[in-house]
Amino acid sequence: MHNRSARARSLRLGAPAAVIGTLAAVLTAVPTEAEEPVRSAPASVGAHEARAARPAAPRAAVSRPASTVSDYVVRPGDTVSGIAIRHGLRPADVLGWNGLGWRSVIHPGQTLRLVPGAAPAAAAATSPAPPAATVHTVAPGDTVYAIARRYGTTVDAVITANGLGDSALIHPGQHLRVPGATTAGPAPTAAPAAQTHRVVAGDTLFGIARKHGTSVAVLMQANGLRDGSIIYPGQTLRLSPASTQRRAVLDATQRGHAQHIIRVGRELGVPDRGIAIALATAMVESSLRNLDHGDRDSLGLFQQRPSQGWGTPAQIMDADRSIRVFYGGGHDPNGAASRGLLDVTGWQHMPFTQAAQTVQVSAYPERYGQWEQQATEWVAALG
Repeated sequence: MHNRSARARSLRLGAPAAVIGTLAAVLTAVPTEAEEPVRSAPASVGAHEARAARPAAPRAAVSRPASTVSDYVVRPGDTVSGIAIRHGLRPADVLGWNGLGWRSVIHPGQTLRLVPGAAPAAAAATSPAPPAATVHTVAPGDTVYAIARRYGTTVDAVITANGLGDSALIHPGQHLRVPGATTAGPAPTAAPAAQTHRVVAGDTLFGIARKHGTSVAVLMQANGLRDGSIIYPGQTLRLSPASTQRRAVLDATQRGHAQHIIRVGRELGVPDRGIAIALATAMVESSLRNLDHGDRDSLGLFQQRPSQGWGTPAQIMDADRSIRVFYGGGHDPNGAASRGLLDVTGWQHMPFTQAAQTVQVSAYPERYGQWEQQATEWVAALG
């Protein structure tokens, strides 16, 4: 048994120490390559091709790291996991401190932070101290765009001040520094968040996502875009996907695993919504089957990865253990090596998809929410 109260961690982006099932990727240092973002063409010329979606960046833990080195210059052949282990850190923390996702790449010569919120030493020596910032407590429904507008500052300023990365994920109860605020505090009534964006010349998907506090992956999914898709001036883009709920009839094997997930959740005192999140996650990752294969070294119901600290292959293939590790909390058999749902501060108040994403860090987080209604019904019918 582990006392997990001492390692309760706040969420900045939503990421675990391991994972992402069939959707994760190994982060290896590769030669620097120039890559243009998806950019709209001037109306008179046409549009450039869309580039690949960027996944949501993971969370950064607030616990004090073991490393005494503040930054590290990447060498050929380095991986994020190797760098983290070498300095007594967890890969998810290094990712979070540097605004990286599980599909991000690192390259020789790049400087990585090895402490939370620390700037590289060279920059710290020459940069002036940042001005005092207002602190905003995130409320349900808040977006980075709405917060920036409310305080009279910019989205870029809020993202940079809080190290949010490309996805700019925030959650209720989170404290954000708001530099350059020109208002004394939140207005009594916040302006509603935009639902669409009209493309203008020079727009890119990355720029649009950052402006509205969302991610490129969500924009592409919401608008049916793929690699090679184009955006053009005058086009209207949806900022979030339409609610598309999926349904399935479970066979005997799937039903057995669903009941197992529910039974363990009940034993651990997990609320029904948390159990539904576990069911939806397992449905997305493995179709509720205890798979002995997956992307790279992903295995089991939740496609957990031995290389990312979720346990040995044999441990991950133990369905009961795998379920308990996903839930986490004080009875997590994996201890502090990974972070489960119960270890995420404020998960109860997060949107369904975001709560699942904080554990899984998927490149396609919207898929979890597509099973919310069905998973909730399974809890009621099978629990």
